[in-house]
Amino acid sequence: MPFWYQPTRWWSWFLWPFSLLMQLISVIRRYAYQRGLLKSYRSRLPVVIVGNISVGGNGKTPFVISLCEILIAKGYKPGVISRGYGGKAAQYPLMVGATTTGKEAGDEPVLIHKRLQIPVVVDPVRANAAAYLEKNTDVDVIITDDGLQHYALQRDIEIVVVDGKRRYGNQHIMPMGPLRESVARLKSVDYIINNGEQHANEFTMLLTPSQCKRVDASHGQLTDKSVNACAAIGHPPRFFDTLQNNGFKLNKTVAFADHHAYIESDFAQFESTKPLLMTEKDAVKCTAFAQDNWWYLPIDGQLPDTFVQPFLTQLKQIKEVKC
Repeated sequence: MPFWYQPTRWWSWFLWPFSLLMQLISVIRRYAYQRGLLKSYRSRLPVVIVGNISVGGNGKTPFVISLCEILIAKGYKPGVISRGYGGKAAQYPLMVGATTTGKEAGDEPVLIHKRLQIPVVVDPVRANAAAYLEKNTDVDVIITDDGLQHYALQRDIEIVVVDGKRRYGNQHIMPMGPLRESVARLKSVDYIINNGEQHANEFTMLLTPSQCKRVDASHGQLTDKSVNACAAIGHPPRFFDTLQNNGFKLNKTVAFADHHAYIESDFAQFESTKPLLMTEKDAVKCTAFAQDNWWYLPIDGQLPDTFVQPFLTQLKQIKEVKC
């Protein structure tokens, strides 16, 4: 909703009672889990929640990938769990494999598995996914891609990723604003990761574009800087800005809805002789019908040592207690 990221309009106050109700439900629900009135699952493994308090793309998946790469380099065996938004499997929990599609698991889990080749399990009930990882794999730390508000799964570390430019919009709860929980919730999380900007008491994650790769996985190098582009992510303008900042001339751009399930006819609107650039998240859904001039731009997250070292120390301490 564009008006969420603009000064509060007078007419949006008609939505305030609904926002108040949602906030009340959120507070009561969290209290019920904390007090044991609602059942929650506690894993014997450390559980790290990577989430946000607002809707839309904030950069959680690049952060999860970068965090897992750091853990692997330090000798850990991370596994990832996800709700699998946008996917529908025949049964759950679903262990993502080489042939798993975005229609089954959702695009982010498929992307994470393709990038890291680590266990990734999808289940609408994340607690079930965590239990499955614990019982059926040799992972020693569980990373949750999203799920800050999924209190049915107990957590040891909470990390919130924030869009450095959009921040919290008008700072109202849905539907009046973009927030799932109030900004006050941030006082109780362990780390706040800022995607792309400097801000007090937050750790800055820098997203660095890599070399473009063909969607159909064949080898080649993109030399033409005059391209078309599409994106089906939470905030497509960020991707288009990244392309322009890296020297690409954009002839036509199309923003699809987040988690859009691509079909081949979606691309008839693009000039076929021009290279088409998309995000890595989009590419995992287009490999079956990709043309040889379709490309995606991998993005790598860079995390500062000021975050990495305290996080690793905290995780080690938790692991020693739990395991």
